[in-house]
Amino acid sequence: MKKVVFLGAKKIGLECLKILHDKSEELSFEIVGVATNARGKEITEYAKENHIELIDGLDGYLNIPEVDITISVQYHEILKKQHISKASEITVNLHMAPLPEYRGCNQFSFAILEGKELFGTTLHRLEEGIDSGDIIFESRFPISKNIWVEELYDITFKKSVELFEQSLAKLIAGNYQMTPQIEFVSERGTSIHYRKEIADIKQIDLDWPSEKINRHIRATHFSGFEPPYTIVDAHKVYLTKEI
Repeated sequence: MKKVVFLGAKKIGLECLKILHDKSEELSFEIVGVATNARGKEITEYAKENHIELIDGLDGYLNIPEVDITISVQYHEILKKQHISKASEITVNLHMAPLPEYRGCNQFSFAILEGKELFGTTLHRLEEGIDSGDIIFESRFPISKNIWVEELYDITFKKSVELFEQSLAKLIAGNYQMTPQIEFVSERGTSIHYRKEIADIKQIDLDWPSEKINRHIRATHFSGFEPPYTIVDAHKVYLTKEI
């Protein structure tokens, strides 16, 4: 029976952990550890309710005697070489964006800013570079011309859960082929974005063309976060979505 470790957080992490647990008997594997963070309270509760071992971060992970497969879904810590190589078979990451086009953060926002008509989600081999490992499984889907970032996130969330569930049996069995991202760069392009960039694209100049203003608002207006804004007399004026 293969031994699996899950590293994850947020709602997407919870949904993937539920799938793992529900499929463990059918696919003959055991979840030997789960690590999460403050944004994974529901994951902690779920693990306790289902008697799944909770581990204390990456230090606890390294202390697990035997690991065959490690799965990362929105985990907050950067895995280094010793963490990645801990799993005897493979360490994988679920990245809620198409690769190699959108590595890093804020992928939903930049896809809207760039007027993309196609988006996606990817399960890839995890390595030390940021979202740079070989592609194992992926799902791609069209998006509407005037989509808002929260809507794109919701669609990608659903597609990511579907991809994870549909790919799990093959992942556990080792029944897959990996494709280096470099093979897709000429066709798809590539970029990497960082968390701090979102602050820059939220600031809107009202002298911009209306279409550009519209794109920046749609790309950055997300419930629960600071809205896009413009500066008037040295003060922020927020631009919000009319409900």
